[in-house]
Amino acid sequence: MLDNLSATKVSGGWHKQYSHTSTSTHCPMRFAIFLPPGASQTNKVPVLYWLSGLTCTDENFMQKAGAFKMAAELGIAIVAPDTSPRGDTVPDEDSYDFGQGAGFYVNATQAPYNTHYNMYEYVVNELPALIDQHFPVTDKKAISGHSMGGHGALMIALRNPQNYTSTSAFSPIVNPINCPWGQKAFSHYLGSDKSTWTQYDTCELMDQANATDHLPMRIDQGEADNFLVEQLKTENLFKKVNEQGYPAEINMHAGYDHSYFFISSFIDEHLLFHQSYLQA
Repeated sequence: MLDNLSATKVSGGWHKQYSHTSTSTHCPMRFAIFLPPGASQTNKVPVLYWLSGLTCTDENFMQKAGAFKMAAELGIAIVAPDTSPRGDTVPDEDSYDFGQGAGFYVNATQAPYNTHYNMYEYVVNELPALIDQHFPVTDKKAISGHSMGGHGALMIALRNPQNYTSTSAFSPIVNPINCPWGQKAFSHYLGSDKSTWTQYDTCELMDQANATDHLPMRIDQGEADNFLVEQLKTENLFKKVNEQGYPAEINMHAGYDHSYFFISSFIDEHLLFHQSYLQA
């Protein structure tokens, strides 16, 4: 059952927030959806899933990215889930990069996190089924995200190429098994056996990707991003793309940082990129 929290007219369409009790995370979850003008059961539209980064909720992208006008023109719905389970019963840490707000889009295997921190299952299976059931969308899906959400989008697309037409990311964490953010999160959520971490690492997954399952991929990265060298590891993905011949477009932008100023500057290009495959 969905509980409609808000509905706001924007760019001729509607931005709506919903909450529901999740079977994956065993707690209430919130997501937002933008429905472009004319979306109806007789005029279903494709959908872009957006995954946000550390400390974010469904609201960051929807309020700051400036995506609605182009999405309305292209006839694309956008769905933005929260970044983690939340609530008094959900284990948390006094840290911005772990716990609530930092689910890392994995299925946790370690107590006490394994009951609630199942964001991979939520994003890949539960949420799309809910969207398909309740909203006028087609079976065409793309996935994108920022930072931790960029990690989620690329990783999920690589593991489930049959589910998506295309994938993209802004400033993604592409090699989490080799950066402090990822090592902290994975050690707590997944345990000390690092062989279990690789299934959630874009660079590792690219090594395993079957050429017949390659998805169109676009990545935009700011060169003035203060997380670029230590956390994001974009250079490692450059190497993997070249080694594997993966169809990924990686764009570096001088002067841009890690913020939504960067995302809002290039979000139209990402929507146009996805539209060419969603409408195919």
